Amino acid sequence: MTGPRSGASATRHVARKRFGQNFLADRHYIDRIVAAVDPQLDDNIVEIGPGLGALTVPLLERVEHLTAIEIDRDLSARLAVQYPPARLTLHNADALEFDFASLGNDLRVIGNLPYYISSPLLFHLAQYDASLRDVTVMLQKEVVERMVAAPATPAYGRLSVMLRVRFRVERQFIVPAGAFRPAPKVDSAVARLVPLRADRPHLTDKALFTRIVAAAFGQRRKTLRNALKELANEEEMERAGIDPGARGETLSVADFVGLANALAAMPDR
Repeated sequence: MTGPRSGASATRHVARKRFGQNFLADRHYIDRIVAAVDPQLDDNIVEIGPGLGALTVPLLERVEHLTAIEIDRDLSARLAVQYPPARLTLHNADALEFDFASLGNDLRVIGNLPYYISSPLLFHLAQYDASLRDVTVMLQKEVVERMVAAPATPAYGRLSVMLRVRFRVERQFIVPAGAFRPAPKVDSAVARLVPLRADRPHLTDKALFTRIVAAAFGQRRKTLRNALKELANEEEMERAGIDPGARGETLSVADFVGLANALAAMPDR
């Protein structure tokens, strides 16, 4: 599955499937994304996957300086010719391996994320929540639905919990497939993530929390007594206020936090 990447004109560059390139070309949606970000002159904005510059150009009309991360050497070179480093700092790199903390604090991340790396990239960005002001990204609509899903709904899962323990997540608007060149097979949606900061729940053992969430959703039809049997027994779950007969998809983010913290506080762990 490929995903959208930004670009002013797909006719000048052959989209590369290995990078998931579908270029945003509809001016209406370009303007809506920029308006949603509402960049200010001195904002520390980082664009992931600038492509041919569909978002880069209007962003640079609003800010003094922009940082961009582009994995495609040809596209990176094109943008480097158009703007001096004082206006546009380009990193020809894989965003999945990039150290966003190296760019300073109060980062405002924006980008059209290729579908095939969207979840891993969101998990990667979550590690830098202390350095982020907000993240505005376009993803496959189905992924955004999973990000904002409520417990006990089909779309609710590991991605929902792992993001919302760190961020407030909002779906902004849908972007139809026809807004891209070439057009992907599915629609996209824009999501905004804002770090919870002081409202972020305390996790005694982050690694344990991650393991619990992964196990709970590893096989959705399993009850927690079976899904978490390597991590907790029924008595421990009950002491934490969790029904061992429930399924992971019925637990809220707060439930997962409470379970992880209760287990971390138990002796012999």
